[in-house]
Amino acid sequence: MSNQYLSKDGLEKLKGELEERTNVLRPEIALRIKEAKEQGDLSENAEFDAAKEAQSFNEGRIEELKVLIDDAVLISHTNGNDFVAVGSTLKVEADGRNYTYSIVGAVEADPVAGYISNESPLGKAFLGKKRGELVVVQTPKGEVKYKIVEIK
Repeated sequence: MSNQYLSKDGLEKLKGELEERTNVLRPEIALRIKEAKEQGDLSENAEFDAAKEAQSFNEGRIEELKVLIDDAVLISHTNGNDFVAVGSTLKVEADGRNYTYSIVGAVEADPVAGYISNESPLGKAFLGKKRGELVVVQTPKGEVKYKIVEIK
């Protein structure tokens, strides 16, 4: 996996999830497996199968989180708000409406909440642009023109 841009909060969330999965969920699942084994015949034990599946998913997510955390590149906003970069929050105007977007790494992206990935078509279009610039983005509904009003 390549480096992932993360905010300090995003990195802390991932570390918290790793802590939860390692120190809380892992022991809970191990207990479920132990209790299911104590019921006897495992060949038709749905509880055992479900617990083993939960264990597999949890261990996979733990490994994924470790890689994300190890490969994380903390977003540091040092461009002085002159141009859009990962970590920028920008106000834009399109079709007479105002929007606020924060450019984040793919791991933290939540377009509905205004957090767009630096890897998304919209995020890529904004990167490197300055206040006042017009950015044209091709969307499924056609071309949309965004004017960058403010960069923070």
